[in-house]
Amino acid sequence: MKALCWFGKNDVRVETVPDPKILNPRDAILKITRTAICGSDLHLLDGYIPTMQKGDILGHEFMGEVVEVGSAVKNLKIGDRVVVPFTIACGSCFYCQQQLWSLCDNSNPNAWMAEKLYGYSGSGLFGYSHMLGGYAGGQAEYARVPFADVGPVKIPEGIDDEKVLFLSDIFPTGYMAAENCDIKSGDTVAVWGCGPVGQFAIRSAYLLGAERVIAIDNVAERMRMAEDGKAETLNFDDEDIFERLKEMTGGRGPDSCIDAVGMEATGKGVGGVYDKMKAAMYLATDRPNALRQAIQACRKGGNVSVPGVYGGFLDKIPFGSAFSKGLTLKMGQTHVHRYLRPLLERIQNGDIDPSFVITHRLNLADAAAGYFTFRDKQDGCIKIVLKP
Repeated sequence: MKALCWFGKNDVRVETVPDPKILNPRDAILKITRTAICGSDLHLLDGYIPTMQKGDILGHEFMGEVVEVGSAVKNLKIGDRVVVPFTIACGSCFYCQQQLWSLCDNSNPNAWMAEKLYGYSGSGLFGYSHMLGGYAGGQAEYARVPFADVGPVKIPEGIDDEKVLFLSDIFPTGYMAAENCDIKSGDTVAVWGCGPVGQFAIRSAYLLGAERVIAIDNVAERMRMAEDGKAETLNFDDEDIFERLKEMTGGRGPDSCIDAVGMEATGKGVGGVYDKMKAAMYLATDRPNALRQAIQACRKGGNVSVPGVYGGFLDKIPFGSAFSKGLTLKMGQTHVHRYLRPLLERIQNGDIDPSFVITHRLNLADAAAGYFTFRDKQDGCIKIVLKP
C-alpha cells in the first residue's frame, strides 16, 4: 500500500509499504477513506518529537471502512464506516473506567520510554513516535486499529465523511479545551491561535454558553475564519495583547484563556527572541510564548486551558502570576472516546458542520507537499484533508 512516512526533519515521503495485518484478536483493519494533516504532525516534521524512526507511517486523524476484524471484535463488521480516535485505549484499566481515555495504562507498549521523560506514560497514539507506542498512522491506504472493540465510532448512512472526520481529533480537542474552561453564561474566553484546534475551541466556547470569544493570531485568513465563527480578533503583531485584553474586558481580563498554539509559538519582542535562540541552541525544547501570555492575561480566579501540545521542559513560565491570581490550569491529550457520540449528535442536529475548517483537499500522493503548504501557511491553508 501507499503511505506517508517520516525520514527525518523536513523529510516526509509517500512510499510503498507492507499492508497492515491483524496482530491481536481485538484488532480491525480499515480501508482509509479520509485522513488529515494535523498541526501536531508539524512538530514531527520540524523534528521536535523524539523517538521517531525512519519509515514511520504518520497520521492520527482518519476514518474508513472496516475490511477485516479480529475474532474478539463483536461490535464491528466488515463494511462498517467508522471514525477512529487518535488516542488508543483499552477500555478496562483504571483510567479508561474513569473516562480518562488518553491516560490508558495498557495501550502504550513502550511506556518505559515515556516514563523516563514524564514519570508516567499516557496512552498510545497513532503515528506519533515510538515513545507513544510506535503505532503506524492513518495517512495511508489502510491502517490497523488496536482495541477496535473500544475505540471506533460507527457513522450512520447519509453523513458525508468530511462532516465527521474531525471527530478523530480536532473537534473533540477544541471542545475539551472549551469544556476545561468551565464556561458560564456571560463569560468571555480568549483563544490564542486560530489554527484548526483554535477554530473548534472558538465555536465550542459558544456552544457551551460563552457570551464573547476573543481570538489572537497574526494570519489574516485564520483571523477571518475566526470572525466567521463570531470571534473578535486581535493581531499580536499590531497590538499589546495584555493591554488590549484588559481594555476589552473593563480591566478585569478574560474569564478563561485557551492556549491552542503549543510548543512552536511565534513570539515578538524579547521573549520571542529568547525562545527562538534557546530552541536553536538545543537549550530548550518548547517555545511557550502563548502560554505565558494566557497566564498573564487571565482574570483572577479564572481558567487556563491548554490543548496545544508541549513536549518537554518550559522556561520562564510566570507561575507566580498563576499562583497569586488563583488560576486553574487544565491540559492534556484529548479523551476523544468521551466526546465521540455527544459530538456526533451535535453534527446530526445541525449545531455545527466541522467541514467549515477545510481549505485544501489533496490526494495521498501529494501529502508530502501538503505538509509544507500547511506548515508554511501557503495558499491560505488552514486544514488539509487527504483522500487515499
